[in-house]
Amino acid sequence: MNKLVIFLIVLLTCQVTQAQYTYFATRGKINYDKIIFSRAKMRDAQQKNTARNSNTRGLGRDVNLENIPESTTEVYILDFDEKGTIMYNDPSSQSNSNNSGSTRQSGQTRVAMMQRNNRGNQQNTARIQASSRTNNSSKILSQNFNTMTSELQIELDEKYIILDSLNQITWRFTDEYRNIAGYECRRVNGATKDSLYLIGFYTEEIPISGGPALVNGLPGMILGLAIPELHIQYWATKVEFSIDIIPNNWKDKKAKTITIDSFVSSFGRFFQRSRDNNSNKRQIQEALIY
Repeated sequence: MNKLVIFLIVLLTCQVTQAQYTYFATRGKINYDKIIFSRAKMRDAQQKNTARNSNTRGLGRDVNLENIPESTTEVYILDFDEKGTIMYNDPSSQSNSNNSGSTRQSGQTRVAMMQRNNRGNQQNTARIQASSRTNNSSKILSQNFNTMTSELQIELDEKYIILDSLNQITWRFTDEYRNIAGYECRRVNGATKDSLYLIGFYTEEIPISGGPALVNGLPGMILGLAIPELHIQYWATKVEFSIDIIPNNWKDKKAKTITIDSFVSSFGRFFQRSRDNNSNKRQIQEALIY
């Protein structure tokens, strides 16, 4: 009996000790595949255009869907730390590339990788600036958890940095789980204030309340995101950890800073799909952020 009690005490002590040294990363980099289902997106555009006015020509009316690829893929990188995230196109990636998901490492292996893969803030900044010069995508998306604000750097006739508050999303938790890039992720269903439906998969093993496309508000990093109405999905393929904070000098010095309301007033008409639709802010988000 005494031996059994001692064995149970030792076993419990080992489990507590192991839990104390569980590694939860708060700084690192995540690669995402952004998948755009181009054919379905164009089909929706044709149907909406036909519903609005069947007697006029419009977006996608004369496009043969068979000539459009089923989907296209872009690779994005998200740098994160305790204070925020920065997301940008991977300058070394090619459109339609497919990256295989990495397997999850143990805590000790993660720490070792974190030390080996430390690139430093100067190299991170150079990678982000290189992204903004690629033809594939010039946008950079930043989340600030301290101020609960976002910044979106884009290039139209010139470069702009659009300031906004973080998008408030109402999340509903489910009991569905999925393994993404080696992490156990829980599914949540969400809706923005503009009633855009989102499906997210987050992991508490990366305790950062962020994710791709400025999505946030969960008790862990979002590694999977689907926006059915827009035919867009984001899936993490690789997670790396570091000891670096995200760089704060990524902005183009020539970019013009503007609030989201001012941007809507100046450019909203270019994103408006019909005269009867006044949800300019949502349309801008659909076109530029997601």
